[in-house]
Amino acid sequence: MITNVKEILTKAKEGGYAVGAFNTFNMETTRAIIGGAREINSPVIVQVTEKTMEYAGGRGIFNLIKNEAEFYSAKIPVGIHLDHGKSFEIIKRAVEIGFTSVMYDGSRKTWEDNLMVTKEVVDFCHKKGVSVQGELGNVPYLSEQKMMEVDWEKYMTNPQKAKEFVNFTGVDALAVAIGNAHDFFKEREIPDWKRLSEIKSLIGVPIILHGASDWDNGKAVEAVKLGVSCFNIDTSIRLAFMNTLSSIFRGNGNFGFDPRQILSQAREAIKKNVKNKIELFGSSGKA
Repeated sequence: MITNVKEILTKAKEGGYAVGAFNTFNMETTRAIIGGAREINSPVIVQVTEKTMEYAGGRGIFNLIKNEAEFYSAKIPVGIHLDHGKSFEIIKRAVEIGFTSVMYDGSRKTWEDNLMVTKEVVDFCHKKGVSVQGELGNVPYLSEQKMMEVDWEKYMTNPQKAKEFVNFTGVDALAVAIGNAHDFFKEREIPDWKRLSEIKSLIGVPIILHGASDWDNGKAVEAVKLGVSCFNIDTSIRLAFMNTLSSIFRGNGNFGFDPRQILSQAREAIKKNVKNKIELFGSSGKA
């Protein structure tokens, strides 16, 4: 069933577990994410980027998710979320389409610009019943920053600034930086757990962690203990999809020329990945 993301995150925060916010880009990915959550009775957030809206059509991908949630997974909470909206225009477009949760990412802007534009986005969205995730700090991408020694102090979220940001803007959730990184960028060797704990003590909204696709070695569990309520997962979804297709096209599978059989295998690989993440985050059985 379609559920407001704010409700899903609030329950996770109060329950001491985290939910997965998984990026989709087509039908196979969407069905795998929601199907995996359904099989282990977990709430789930399905999110869409600007590039996916351009690729699949904003209304097309939104209604694909909505249909899957309403008609095939009516017993589990499914949130639909815009991930990394970089402009007021894309926020307005998503809201007009029907998204009830958006992220405004002003993390590459100056402190003043991020603060003021996020406030404008929140004011606009709250009038329409749409929840807003903001971001403070900088979670780097490999495409933006060369792989070298990084001065993480310049990237990570300042706890006192986080408090000021949340109080001024009224955001419903905050994405933070504690040494995490997008795609294949080399992360900080040890996340700044002290910083995360301090942020949690200063803000009252759910904390979101981006760039956590590979947090399987105990880091995710520790992050949940210290206050993370949601992990954004994208890279591992893409890898599961592409690695499966690559294996099939190298001849490691007898599927002939039926794209339905081929893509079904990729869907199952994603579903397995999603279920593993959900178990790791502690939301299995929490629907």
